Amino acid sequence: MHADQPAPPTPLDEFKFVLGLFTRLPVGRPREIPAARLGRTVWCFPLVGALVGGLAALGALIGAGFGLGPWSVAIVAIAVELLVTGALHEDGFADVADSFGGRDRETRLAIMRDSRIGAFGAVALWLLLSARLVLLAGLAGAGIGAGASIGAGAGIWTLVFALIGANAAARIALLIPLVLLPPARADGLGAGLGEPPREAGGAALVYGIGIGVVCFGWGVFAVAVAVLFAGVVMAMVGRQNLGGQTGDLLGATAALSLPLVLLAVGGNG
Repeated sequence: MHADQPAPPTPLDEFKFVLGLFTRLPVGRPREIPAARLGRTVWCFPLVGALVGGLAALGALIGAGFGLGPWSVAIVAIAVELLVTGALHEDGFADVADSFGGRDRETRLAIMRDSRIGAFGAVALWLLLSARLVLLAGLAGAGIGAGASIGAGAGIWTLVFALIGANAAARIALLIPLVLLPPARADGLGAGLGEPPREAGGAALVYGIGIGVVCFGWGVFAVAVAVLFAGVVMAMVGRQNLGGQTGDLLGATAALSLPLVLLAVGGNG
């Protein structure tokens, strides 16, 4: 390596970059990752997801410690997730939903670039968050009476592991359209990531499966089905409506997979 050439990014640099990309956490000024190496950062997607879920779980534990019931604790957990991520994936979900109002590919892509939310996006976002609230409350309230405090019972720990595992799984799901589809635009996150190298994608899968086994045990198989379903459905949407994947579509895939994973692990109570 020549003296005037910068050293390649380290795994810590890549982790900090993805953390700054997917969250609002104060990571300082992460080292710039060359465009040609952005795809290599996908290995830490599930780890960042697990961190987001862990912070949401911490909020749920604090809420339970104050004697809140299942519904209130579920609201706290969702609020923490949205604060940590800046509602990044939810914004993508709403944008993709709004794009269904477009008549052709160019119009749909233009709609997704519009920062304003339309009727389709608002309704889709309401349904998405409502589903997460109901499913999380079902997990938190398992085995206790209606209106009772969760306390330190089994329900709160079921919720903790579900939040960590589901958020890690959601970041695995978004890799599916990333791998299956070309970028729909020449710019943006989807184009920057491109098709991830096999070793980076394989590492992400290993980390995701490991987190899933710890959080869900044998339920990891049901979670895998939910993740695959979310990824394939959104890949079909991207191929049919957009001609490829975009950053919004990737975010929408992660957002869709969250309630599906919770449903797979029994969040309906």
